[in-house]
Amino acid sequence: MKKHRIPTGWPRRDPCRYRFPIPNAVWNHQLKPIEFVILSYLCYRHTCSKSVLTPALIAKGIHKSVGTVKKYLSALISAGLVTKQYTLAADAFSANNKNFFTLSVEIFLLKLPSSAFMVYAYLLLIEDRRTHTCHPSYNTIADKTGMTRNTVIKSVGVLLDKHLIAVERTSYLDDRGLKWNGNNLYTILSTQCAVGAFYQQQLHQLELTAKFRCSRQRNCGPKDSAEARF
Repeated sequence: MKKHRIPTGWPRRDPCRYRFPIPNAVWNHQLKPIEFVILSYLCYRHTCSKSVLTPALIAKGIHKSVGTVKKYLSALISAGLVTKQYTLAADAFSANNKNFFTLSVEIFLLKLPSSAFMVYAYLLLIEDRRTHTCHPSYNTIADKTGMTRNTVIKSVGVLLDKHLIAVERTSYLDDRGLKWNGNNLYTILSTQCAVGAFYQQQLHQLELTAKFRCSRQRNCGPKDSAEARF
């Protein structure tokens, strides 16, 4: 598994402006990953904006189809977690709740798969706030998120690729002195680094696309170029 360099310190920014709270009670509802993403987005909009939401606006915010959002919004409404006006329904999801963890508002820019989003949120829930580290097993993450172990492993790989976490393998000695693999040690990285890497990847892809188009134009003769326009 790849490792990324761990920065020596996080940039200091106003958490009230760049982060939003999600009450710990959200984990009691055993939500599906996509339901968790939608509810997280509603928590974000509840904190930063009082504007009226629609399924189309939510879909745009989390980079999903409108049909998908409508389907899972209906499930959240049926569960009593969201109102028919697409706002948070329960007091448990109030920003004033004392037991909560926070997500960066920039997380929605990264177009994470729903499973990776949920794994990332769980790591933030249990991290040591001083060191930004935690070390749950794959089985523990799978149990808490309701996903399979293989899905969790794939999600951790996505978070690595997105520069959201660093992973360090650990080991321990048993009573007989035998060495065994321990749980991974996860370090939560600054989302600023992840967003910067994401935009670099997007820029690189645009450059590759532009080079490909230029190459096709050079390789096409005048007749082929004329036909390509029609």
